Amino acid sequence: MELRQLEYFVAVAEERHFTRAAQRMVVSQSGLSASVRALERELGAALFTRTTRSVELTGAGRALLAEATRTLAAARAAGDAVAAVQGLLRGSLAVGTEQCVNVDVGALLARFRAEHGNVEIRLRQAGSAVMAQDVADGRLDLAFITLPGPPPDGVRLLPLTSEPMVLLCGPEHRLAGAPFVEWRQLADETFVDWHQDWGARRLTDRAFAASGTPRRVGVEVYDVHTLIDMVRHGLGIAVVPQPISRKEQAAPLAVVPLKGQEDQAWEVSVALPSDGRHSPAARELLSYLEL
Repeated sequence: MELRQLEYFVAVAEERHFTRAAQRMVVSQSGLSASVRALERELGAALFTRTTRSVELTGAGRALLAEATRTLAAARAAGDAVAAVQGLLRGSLAVGTEQCVNVDVGALLARFRAEHGNVEIRLRQAGSAVMAQDVADGRLDLAFITLPGPPPDGVRLLPLTSEPMVLLCGPEHRLAGAPFVEWRQLADETFVDWHQDWGARRLTDRAFAASGTPRRVGVEVYDVHTLIDMVRHGLGIAVVPQPISRKEQAAPLAVVPLKGQEDQAWEVSVALPSDGRHSPAARELLSYLEL
């Protein structure tokens, strides 16, 4: 079993498509497919179920994916450790971030690239829950997330900033202009909210559950600007972290403080492997944060 075979396997597993995986790995599709078939023969098990429209992991494939991911991460760490002894910083840095995390991730990565041009930077944007698991599984070196509650096994969180949640609604809404609003006052409203992988969504769900207030999410979105647009068009109201209410696009909307949310602050953290095994590149990026 070769590392390249595992890399090809992981690419197909993540892309769910042989052609996209080949493009990602910069290899011919026939070569990638042959490598995966050879790996299946060696293991004596089918790793994927293939149809004309989809590629899905088998039970054996799911079992291999977790171990393959950890093996590749360990191999990268080994190479990076040798480079560090030689006084070099090279290899790769895989960073994740949720949208609008109140940290200038772009500036951090630009500074890192200017100072360490030999390191390949890979940035992934997704929901906080997904990225926390990616850190646990070794797919990401670190991630800037907002995750209420405990992180998954294998992950520790270093808090960076904390902001209150506020209500965002149209200027004609019955609550616009109110000095504050309580959770129970929102029971009959329709909400615009993010996918359940997002930290802010999980925080809001938890706050409503804690107050015993039911709520209805009528519009579910995947980015901040779409959420603001949906509220502007009157398709619902939204509970958002305060920094999002300050965006230029949200200027026409009313912002109302939420009462009784002292334990529901929106906290931005860095998710890291809990075993403290950070690559030299990850340690360097963390040093920029002055934690």
